[in-house]
Amino acid sequence: MKRLRVFLDSSVVGFGGDVSDMQFLDRHLNELAIDEAYEQDPSDDANAPDAKKAHLNATNLYKYLQKLMYRRRNDFDPLWNQILVAGLDGDDKPFLGSVDLRGTAFTSPSLATGFGAMLAQPIMRRHAATEEDAAKLTREEAVEVVKECMKVLFYRDARSLDRYSIAVVTKDGVELKEDEQLEKQSWAFAERIRGYGTQTV
Repeated sequence: MKRLRVFLDSSVVGFGGDVSDMQFLDRHLNELAIDEAYEQDPSDDANAPDAKKAHLNATNLYKYLQKLMYRRRNDFDPLWNQILVAGLDGDDKPFLGSVDLRGTAFTSPSLATGFGAMLAQPIMRRHAATEEDAAKLTREEAVEVVKECMKVLFYRDARSLDRYSIAVVTKDGVELKEDEQLEKQSWAFAERIRGYGTQTV
């Protein structure tokens, strides 16, 4: 199940949790994107040097989703998802925020949902404990950290696959790869782990 969605080619929304609620939110965000496209003034000169696209940035989208999740929780009909929003804020600075089914929202230099919140976060915090640390990472270094996290998660969850999606957000837009694969993995190391398989003393 692919759980990353691109919003207006400027932000990425990642979903953890219930698939049907994720599909509902995906349709809702598609409708929101269409509304945003219609509300743009056609008389604006998009080719002007100082022209800026008038649409929701990642910060606005994060706040919108926080209000939506909080309202659904107050209606006793929560959407059972953990949502991550990544992109750029109004000043073209990197933004990463999290919203849960209760409408609780916060930002951090590194975030994860589900199993990744327990196993991937410590790895990411070694490289991006603060916003200053995160700003020092190159694109290649950040991607390598994510790949290392995916490798750990693959080995730790017996139900997982070795394929995943990865998105990189820059000022030029969103680059989404939906069929990345871990390098050839081998479970041969497991034979050296005490308690795995038949043991001889």
